[in-house]
Amino acid sequence: MKPAHIDALIDLTYGTLILVSVVLIVYVGTTVGAAFGFGVLASYAVHVVWKMARFDPEWMSREVTEEVTEEVTETVERTVEDQLDEIADRLEEVNERIDRRPKSEEFEEKIEEVTEKVEEEVENPNRGSSTDGESSNGSRA
Repeated sequence: MKPAHIDALIDLTYGTLILVSVVLIVYVGTTVGAAFGFGVLASYAVHVVWKMARFDPEWMSREVTEEVTEEVTETVERTVEDQLDEIADRLEEVNERIDRRPKSEEFEEKIEEVTEKVEEEVENPNRGSSTDGESSNGSRA
């Protein structure tokens, strides 16, 4: 016999067994018929997997590869998205810190103020200490 004829005969046999399980459900009882039917369906599932593997040996490998690829892709996308969100949050924190820091113009203004004050005190040492109540070292008297 040819393999195609054998497969057709096996499929007919499974169909007949499923019909027998329906008849058992109707005449004997639901429990017995259902148990027999589930057994037939389980064995038929094993038969279909075996047949697929026989006709297409790479079938199972392709299915597993597709499933693994899909799962890995989803996991990587979630991980990258989470990390990008975390990086964006950190970047916002850094930007806020930078915005709170004095700008270079503010530093230059302070340096000019201090330089002018020091120059005034150097030129007029008596005037600086008597007018604002500070001693020469900058502390209050």
